[in-house]
Amino acid sequence: MKTPGSIAVTDNDIVQKIYVVRGSKVMLDKDLAEMYGVPTSRLNEAVKRNILRFPEDFMFQLTENEFKNLISQNAISSWGGTRKMPRAFTEHGVAMLSSVLRSEQAIQVNIRIVRVYTRMRQLILDNKDLWMKMEKIEQALAKKDEEVQAIFKVLKNLLVGEEKPRQPIGFKIPGNK
Repeated sequence: MKTPGSIAVTDNDIVQKIYVVRGSKVMLDKDLAEMYGVPTSRLNEAVKRNILRFPEDFMFQLTENEFKNLISQNAISSWGGTRKMPRAFTEHGVAMLSSVLRSEQAIQVNIRIVRVYTRMRQLILDNKDLWMKMEKIEQALAKKDEEVQAIFKVLKNLLVGEEKPRQPIGFKIPGNK
């Protein structure tokens, strides 16, 4: 994969740069540009020239709050004084980038990114049964927790119950108190 002047990008490098924003797995323009070996401005210019290829479900611009949230979670380092909020590319947006960036490195990295996304999706599908079983166990524990709490509530009421004078135990002789 390594060509003269290129940067070797591993699967782990790619996975480290995938974030979840708005419920989608995305990669940020700066990270993609770095992997492709181009300036972020060049990547964004190519996107602007081909904006019709990038609908909202392929690419969107982060809000200031989303960006601050990623930084605060140590997902990304502070980028210093950014003029514009970064763009986030979904899996489909990353695939579409291959049609607007045509360098050898961009093509090779793009192929690798698509393969990583595919493996991630397959991993989720392969472990679907495990996820479902874990969810059932979690729900069962939640129900048990409610039942245990109800038992403790009854026990506490029994222990803290009102102090009423008790009737003497045993046989009562009529006329005696």
